[in-house]
Amino acid sequence: MPALIELRGLCVELPTPSGWIRPVDDISFSLDAGESLGLVGESGSGKSMLALALMGLLPPGARVHGEAWLAGANAGSSRVNLLALPERERIHTRGRDVAMIFQEPMTALNPVMRVGAQIAEAIRAHNTGLACGEVDRRVLAALERAAVPEPALRARQYPHQLSGGLRQRAMIAMALAGGAGAARESSREPGRTAPRLLIADEPTTALDVTVQKQILELLARLRRDLGLTLLFITHDLGVVAQVADRIAVTYAGRIVEEGPAREVLEHPRHPYTAGLLRASPQLTRQKLEPIPGTVPSLTALPSGCSFEPRCAVRRAECAEAMPELRNAGPQHRARCILVENILEETMR
Repeated sequence: MPALIELRGLCVELPTPSGWIRPVDDISFSLDAGESLGLVGESGSGKSMLALALMGLLPPGARVHGEAWLAGANAGSSRVNLLALPERERIHTRGRDVAMIFQEPMTALNPVMRVGAQIAEAIRAHNTGLACGEVDRRVLAALERAAVPEPALRARQYPHQLSGGLRQRAMIAMALAGGAGAARESSREPGRTAPRLLIADEPTTALDVTVQKQILELLARLRRDLGLTLLFITHDLGVVAQVADRIAVTYAGRIVEEGPAREVLEHPRHPYTAGLLRASPQLTRQKLEPIPGTVPSLTALPSGCSFEPRCAVRRAECAEAMPELRNAGPQHRARCILVENILEETMR
């Protein structure tokens, strides 16, 4: 079966006083229906910009190139390129087939609208002609689906009256409320609908550990019950290990390593991935090892591999040209010239 979504050479260009920059540069990957991909990288590596490109929410003046093919909702229907849709069709697709949970719910939610009214907007946007009573019923059902306690009370409240965890649950409820019904029906709630692709952009940022665990468990349950395909964006390898079937590690706008989650985490084949793992807390490690240096400015990228100035195992040829993604194992690739013979002991 064809992939639910397939990206081919996605590039995003933004104007700056110093010229055009590419926060997303030649990104290609695919996601099968029901699969979860974790997109990992430091701040500024292009993760959120990629999500905004798929949603058609790039800032004015941005240029986008490449393709993002979304499979048809029904058997036999043709695929559509999300990046080439006319604005009217893009609005129709956004929230209905592809939905997004934004990074900071306090700024993503409208502070002067009640939570229920904001979810009702998402429902009406893709379900015209619904009676007010039916909209209200769906609002409460969406909040219940996101495990919001006392949904009738929360629907009447404003965002500032909710805790951080409840605001994030409200964002999840809103993201799922406008679904097109392409997802399989839940055995618990027959007829329930949801978008086919859910993009979660740092959904656990600024939450305490207990609430973070609850949100991850909620996403896992929704994915299982609704057959959601999940693109999970994070900088936390510990978090992505809990939700992703596959991992794609990004650096300076490019994917530098991609493969099955367990394989990437246990046997990294790019020095940057290994550096992220060394900088992550583990019970068996007494101290964290930061990656030296900083992410290069997009206006002054190195001529070769973008990670070369910070790499502990760099070679002279690393400064000459950006390497292609090379096979590092079954369904495992890394953008490093040493991928075939580099020793894990050198990287750990």
